[in-house]
Amino acid sequence: MAVIGVLREPTPPTWWQANRHTVYGTAGLLIGYMIGSHFPGATDQQPQHRHPGHSTPAPSTPGHQPTETALG
Repeated sequence: MAVIGVLREPTPPTWWQANRHTVYGTAGLLIGYMIGSHFPGATDQQPQHRHPGHSTPAPSTPGHQPTETALG
């Protein structure tokens, strides 16, 4: 009987072969962040202003101001 082939397990991948996509993805995200946030032509971040709890302006004169109420 003749031996036609020998089966053996393939060598496991190196660390670089197993993790290169993660390294390239992380490096790409970091470079994109640096370009997007530190590029001289980028717009400045706008400060967030607090909005008032109501939309009715305060009266300009002190004293009692009559209000209209609609009863159904």
